[in-house]
Amino acid sequence: MFNEEGKYSVEVCFSPLSWSLYDRDDAVVVITDIFRASTAMCAAFHNGVKSIIPVAEISESEAYKEKGYIVAGERDGQKLDCADFGNSPFNFLEPSLRGQTIVMNTTNGTQAIKKVAHGNNEVVIGAFINLSAVVQYIMALKRPVVVFCAGWKNRFSMEDTLFAGALAERLLNDGRGDYHTICDAAIASADLWLLAKGNPLGYIEKAAHRHRLRKMGLDDIIEFSLTADYTQAIPVLSGKELVDAHRLE
Repeated sequence: MFNEEGKYSVEVCFSPLSWSLYDRDDAVVVITDIFRASTAMCAAFHNGVKSIIPVAEISESEAYKEKGYIVAGERDGQKLDCADFGNSPFNFLEPSLRGQTIVMNTTNGTQAIKKVAHGNNEVVIGAFINLSAVVQYIMALKRPVVVFCAGWKNRFSMEDTLFAGALAERLLNDGRGDYHTICDAAIASADLWLLAKGNPLGYIEKAAHRHRLRKMGLDDIIEFSLTADYTQAIPVLSGKELVDAHRLE
């Protein structure tokens, strides 16, 4: 949507419970789940996987496993019984996964993807590790932008909001004046990012999910997940699968 000055809008949805307020068919929807699903997906395509099939139900993962698919999945941070591995980004960097299709099922990230996978939305997976690539991709599309924070079980998530703020800041200060916002969530996200950007690793110590991961011994991915521009890979939804946008060119 343009405003009266001919700029594309930037909005941020803090929780899946609020998605109905932002749902629209003309937007680029950037789904982010920094700890850990969106970071893992970007890492997978950086490693050369062919595609990722996101699913929401454990029964779907089990059915794909019976068909011989590689399955990655977790609930509450713990690997699903039917899964070959969980959703640590490091799992997806294994050389044996290159050229493979992976079925993925997570507590928050894949649920968010299934929620928005309809209509004419352009669904993009965003993380700090592909931030600049996503910004460039979005700007080329020339469409309104909604950043969808997967959160934690429908709750606000600091790490996802920091990414939303970093993305919003880049778009709103693109040097061309193509984007604007009157969305308080986008403004608040950008302000939070300004507080954290000098030391995001230190700032994230405050985050609830950071403490959850530490308690489960899964916090080895924190620094990697906050690393900017590790990859140029851009996962996008094509039909029922995620593929690297570079394959669609």
